[in-house]
Amino acid sequence: MSIDPYGGREPTSHERRAGVPWDASYTDGPAPWDVGRPQPAIVRVAATFIGPVLDAGCGTGENALHVAARGVPVLGVDVAGSAIAIARDAAARRGIEAEFEVADALHLERLDRTFATVLDCGLFHTFDSEERTAYVAALTAVTRAGGRLFVLCLNDQPHPVSEAELHAAFAGAAWRVATVVPERIETRFHAGGAVAWLATVERLQ
Repeated sequence: MSIDPYGGREPTSHERRAGVPWDASYTDGPAPWDVGRPQPAIVRVAATFIGPVLDAGCGTGENALHVAARGVPVLGVDVAGSAIAIARDAAARRGIEAEFEVADALHLERLDRTFATVLDCGLFHTFDSEERTAYVAALTAVTRAGGRLFVLCLNDQPHPVSEAELHAAFAGAAWRVATVVPERIETRFHAGGAVAWLATVERLQ
């Protein structure tokens, strides 16, 4: 019997295009977006984070570990078990208290927890329009009223996201896009970083 590489879930649009699960990104050396440190854009806003914090699509956990090192409780989740294993190992080696779990960002309600702050660094732009609808519903289920979501997403190939798309994704009654500012996402292959947006989105009462 063959092993299901997706663990019983439907592959995402990104995984269908790539032909491999997210887990494969971490099993043969660092992923292109894994630069071994927190994203500078996240470091700049992390001082405003109120716990508990959810890092959705945390990868190897550098952003979550930065938040946790500031004394803020944080849970990092990712569908890639190999990435979560790396994050847990890093937390243990550095003596940082942070939680990491394998979980599907399209079904965050399964965590049965709520958060005052949610961080999305490099996940939103991988979803197609249908997945974004499901993702926003999942975020709504776990973000407390009055909480904030920070989305750092590409505005560059191969996943360009327009400012209008960000506003459209959160156009429902539960959310308000407060700010969208130009930023950069550091990668292993972009000198000076890839063009990106940093959106601050508020969870309404």
